[in-house]
Amino acid sequence: MSNEKFEKGLALRKQVLGAEYVEKSMASADSFSMPMQELSTEYCWGHVWTRPGLQLRERSLINIAMISALNRPHELKLHVKAALNNGLTREEIREVILQVAVYCGVPAGIDSTRIAREAFAELDAAKKG
Repeated sequence: MSNEKFEKGLALRKQVLGAEYVEKSMASADSFSMPMQELSTEYCWGHVWTRPGLQLRERSLINIAMISALNRPHELKLHVKAALNNGLTREEIREVILQVAVYCGVPAGIDSTRIAREAFAELDAAKKG
């Protein structure tokens, strides 16, 4: 797939999520899953994340809240790490999760806190190693 929105989306996706993660996702996609990779890259990243109305850190705040509320642990861990790349602090991430707990339920907040801690631990371990 080659078009301007896809290419811009792919570049931003690599910037935010990490080139290694994105390249691995694209390389491991098969004929069944590649259309989802293309859709998310072009539309999520190329059409929405590249828009000028919000900064990347603001988009990360929103994503953490929505993904926590939807109970999507894999995506949450990925976006917690991305939020740090986008300039959020661990304290800001914690505050978003606390607000999720109040408005979406304590179980969502507890699970999201656990997943965020796992993401932080993975990043800390990678820095040491």
